[in-house]
Amino acid sequence: MTEVRVEAADFDVSAEIARLRAGDARVGAVVSFVGTVRDMNDGDNVAELELEHYPGMTERALHDIVEQARARWPLYGVLVIHRIGPMRPLDQIVLVACTSAHRGEAFAACEFIMDYLKTDAPFWKKEQTPTGARWVDARVTDDTARAKWASR
Repeated sequence: MTEVRVEAADFDVSAEIARLRAGDARVGAVVSFVGTVRDMNDGDNVAELELEHYPGMTERALHDIVEQARARWPLYGVLVIHRIGPMRPLDQIVLVACTSAHRGEAFAACEFIMDYLKTDAPFWKKEQTPTGARWVDARVTDDTARAKWASR
């Protein structure tokens, strides 16, 4: 199973993971990552984070990232949910979950998907801070995290 969703609605992590692994007795490992909105970024308080995307293009990019992970590791299921729209601190932004026979493959695939998602998926982030709205630039650390996969 592969599922990619880009949506404004929040998600229930437990229900999504249960659905991902439902009835698949081959699954020996489930690894998930949940990204949340922080209340502080680059030294400023963040009251709201708004995510925008390019419909169609974003979903295709996420599917491509998942297929790259599937080509590297023997995965049974992959779920990527990424929210868009306005969110407040503590809100969930993204869920990546991978199932496989063994934990190593599931951990690696989950990390790979997140590292590529941060650099290759067309999302734009705008923060509301006490000094006004600002667009969030890409981070060098995200590029560094993605680059490590080229040698693996």
